[in-house]
Amino acid sequence: MRTIEPTDITLDYKSIAEARDMPGLRLILGAYAVPGPWREACKGLFYVKGVPYTPVVTASEPGGDLSMGMQDADRDLRDWTAQSSAPVAIWNDERPRSTWVDQINLAERIEPQPPLVPGDIDQRVDMFGAINEIAGEHGLGWSKRLMIIDGGLKALEPGAEGRAFFEHLGAKYGYNDVEVAAAPAHMAGIIRSLDQRLAAQKARGSQFMIGDRLSALDIYWSTFLTLFEPMSQERCPMSTAFLDFYCNPYVETQEAISDALLAHRDFIYENYLELPIVF
Repeated sequence: MRTIEPTDITLDYKSIAEARDMPGLRLILGAYAVPGPWREACKGLFYVKGVPYTPVVTASEPGGDLSMGMQDADRDLRDWTAQSSAPVAIWNDERPRSTWVDQINLAERIEPQPPLVPGDIDQRVDMFGAINEIAGEHGLGWSKRLMIIDGGLKALEPGAEGRAFFEHLGAKYGYNDVEVAAAPAHMAGIIRSLDQRLAAQKARGSQFMIGDRLSALDIYWSTFLTLFEPMSQERCPMSTAFLDFYCNPYVETQEAISDALLAHRDFIYENYLELPIVF
C-alpha cells in the first residue's frame, strides 16, 4: 500500500486555444475543482497506464459565478469537440473522444499495458455492460446528477442567484419529475448489483470486479462512489461549496452501499489510482 501524503499540487491547465495545436494527449476536464466522476474515471484510465497528458480547462472560469453565461461559456469546447460536456480525450490530431466507451478504447490503443479491458469476450461484454449501468445515460451517475439538479431547483426560487445554473443543467440532461422520483430505487438497484458482483468475485478469490486483475470497471466504480461517499479531504480535497452535492441523503440508496464496496474503492485508490486527487 502506498503512503498517502496531502499535497498542494494542482494541474497545470491549458486553455482550449492553447491546447488545440499541441501534440500528444489532451484531456479537457471542465472548469471546477471537484471530483466529477466522469472526469476522474477518464484521468484514472491514463494514470494507470502511465500516459502523460495536458489538462485543459473549458472556457468557463474556475471559481466564477455558476449562474452566469452558461449557454455561451463553452463555445470553444463546442467548436473543437462538437458537444458541450467534459471530459474529452484528444490524441494528436485525431477526433475528440467525448464518451466513456471511446475513452476506454483510446486508452487501450495508446498504451496496451496494463490492459483494462478483458481479453475474454464474455468478460468484456459483461464489463462494458456494468460500466454503462454506472456511467451511461440513465445510469448511476446520471441519476445522481438529476437528484442534484432537483435539489438545486427546489432550494432556489425562480430568479434567485444560482438557479440559472441548475436550470441549464436540467435542460441539458433531461430533468423530469418521473425519473427523479424513481432515482433512489434505481440507484440502489445498480449498487446492489455491484455489491453482489463483488461478493461473487471474493468467493472465487478475486479482489476485482471482473476477472483476476484490475479493469476499467474497478476504476469507474471507485470514481463514481465519490458521488455518494467522498473520501477524506486529505485524499480528495474539494471546495466546501460542493460538499453538499457529494453526499447521499437517500436512505434506500445509502443502505445499498456496503462496507465491502467502500473497502473496494479504497483498495483501488490506494493501489492503483492518484492519491491525493489533484485538481
